[in-house]
Amino acid sequence: MGKRCEVCGKQRVFGNTISFSHKRGNRSWAPNIRRIRATVNGQNKRINVCTRCLRSNKEKSFEI
Repeated sequence: MGKRCEVCGKQRVFGNTISFSHKRGNRSWAPNIRRIRATVNGQNKRINVCTRCLRSNKEKSFEI
């Protein structure tokens, strides 16, 4: 499953993890993605939606 919201476009973000000695390593933050069944253009489809969009009901007004 892709880590990208099909409603708002939120995806994985990259940055650094910094230890106590300030050595830096790579890390990433991924959005909380759920695969839901939604009506898109009058058809029932499965889309990947982040929980922020689910909570604000943005997937109800989603049109491709």
